[in-house]
Amino acid sequence: MRLANINGRLALRAGDGFVDVASTSGGRFGPDPQSVYASWPEFTAWAREATRDGDAPEITEVGADAVWGPVVPAPRQIFAIGLNYRDHARESGVEVPEEPPVFTKFPTSLTGHRQDVVLPEGAVDWEAELVVVMGRACRHVTRETAWQHVAGLTVGQDLSERRLQLTGPVPQFSLGKSYPGFAPVGPEVVTPDEFDDPDDLEIGCRLEDGEVLQKGRTSNMVFDVPELIVRLSAVCPLLPGDLIFTGTPAGVGAGRTPQRFLAPGDVLVTWVEGIGTLTNQMVSA
Repeated sequence: MRLANINGRLALRAGDGFVDVASTSGGRFGPDPQSVYASWPEFTAWAREATRDGDAPEITEVGADAVWGPVVPAPRQIFAIGLNYRDHARESGVEVPEEPPVFTKFPTSLTGHRQDVVLPEGAVDWEAELVVVMGRACRHVTRETAWQHVAGLTVGQDLSERRLQLTGPVPQFSLGKSYPGFAPVGPEVVTPDEFDDPDDLEIGCRLEDGEVLQKGRTSNMVFDVPELIVRLSAVCPLLPGDLIFTGTPAGVGAGRTPQRFLAPGDVLVTWVEGIGTLTNQMVSA
């Protein structure tokens, strides 16, 4: 099952098009793309029936003028994990962590597919990430049950302004990664059952001209998705619709010699196998 935020309304993929959830469900589920996670088990049961062949009315294709909003527009909590790929830790000049470094990206940084990102002054870097969407409230989760609490997976970018991020005496990770538009997510949320192995997916990003900036596999995470859910839920409750940015593989601009950063006009294309591609153009302030 695949969900999107199209023109501010929750849409459910059906074949090559989408159905509007609110109208197709007769108002049982509202148009707000965030609200569905509060009733995730009931929604998924309805959605699987609604998308059976011949049962989904008003299937529409998405036009070029459609606005793709952030697939999860108003999570109560956004967790982000640093240094979660061994090759990224090495390029950053630090040891592979024994505990996952956790920070947050503020919800006002969220944006969607095909949305422009305004570059602030500084050095803005790219970080392709697999993003987990929680589907159930949970606390003290075990590895064996972790995937049962996940609504789906999506593509994300943890855009980072490195100068502010590394301002001392204590680094400002959350602020440096939370300018407006610095958390693109999309284009769709895909439920875990759609993947042969949700713990082993190709991930990467490139410029629109074809230059590959990052390419890796999520199986190379230091702390995989179940382990992250275990460790986060041991400290605080995870809530329906929460997001977890799971870290980035090697290839970021700050790890290059010379360093390289995004510029106005760059079009960043980010992908995760089985989910799709997330495209965002960088523009000047």
